[in-house]
Amino acid sequence: MRSTLVSQFGDPRQVIALVEAGRVAPGPGEVEVALSLASINPSDLIPVTGAYSARTTLPFVPGFEGFGTVTRVGTGVAALKPGDRVVPIGASGLWQEYLIRPAAWCFPLPDDIGETDAATCYVNPLTALQLIEALRAHFGSLDRRRIGVTAAGSAIGGMLMKLLAGEGADATGIVRSERSADRLATAVPGRVVLGDEDRVPQLRLDAVIDAVGGPFAGDLILRTLEPGGAFIQYGALSGVPVPQAAIHARPDIRLSFLWLRTWVHSAGRAAIEAAFARSFDGLRNGLFSSRIAEIYPLSQLEAALAHQADPGRDGKLLIDPRC
Repeated sequence: MRSTLVSQFGDPRQVIALVEAGRVAPGPGEVEVALSLASINPSDLIPVTGAYSARTTLPFVPGFEGFGTVTRVGTGVAALKPGDRVVPIGASGLWQEYLIRPAAWCFPLPDDIGETDAATCYVNPLTALQLIEALRAHFGSLDRRRIGVTAAGSAIGGMLMKLLAGEGADATGIVRSERSADRLATAVPGRVVLGDEDRVPQLRLDAVIDAVGGPFAGDLILRTLEPGGAFIQYGALSGVPVPQAAIHARPDIRLSFLWLRTWVHSAGRAAIEAAFARSFDGLRNGLFSSRIAEIYPLSQLEAALAHQADPGRDGKLLIDPRC
């Protein structure tokens, strides 16, 4: 079968290999899934670089998000059967043609969820929902709370802006370019401002939801957050940690990091099913819909990764493992 493989850490465009791999039968409690579409997310590529080398075992197949159809089931599997569409989660491995996964980590897809929505129903929607829950846990009500969202031009940034508006919050999207600001101004509720390492926006905020990290995040912590506020980081697109000096300078705010994988492995199946139900509802009404820039065959992975690295990319990229 067609597959990808990472045997050493490094630049994803150099170390993710296309390989032919053996197809094995599912064992007890497992299912085989023929994968239909998989997403390319920053969370797929960061482990490839070696950023999480202490908890990443080589070799591995990348890809945390996608969907497919059950083709074979192992002994003891009663809840799934061949032909069922599922979202397999819990580990990487979706950038290949067939996947073996415990049935307990495969979640059924409703019939009315289309292919591109199915391929993007997991990472961004469930992360966005957990970020809102984390803010609720800190503040109680989010009504009229002033909340900044960095990288607001991303798919998840737009979702967060819409969710915050639904909570009655005063949301401010922070983007790096005029192009993103112009597009976002008509696409999401709330206001949009420009901000990066060279231009920290003049804001007073109760909370920041951050996907960037680095010195810019440190400046937001130091200059924008009110006492008693919250800073929740869920990504580090800059590739640089938040400066410790900024963290130590603000003992009056709550700083935390949300990693979806940690929540998924501690929440229990009922909570994950409930989160997926909210994701599917959000896909039906457009709340969680993602702009798709292009779908690449797995055989054209090199072109897909080059496009992913393009700063002018406008939308998410998907991989079709079937071709």
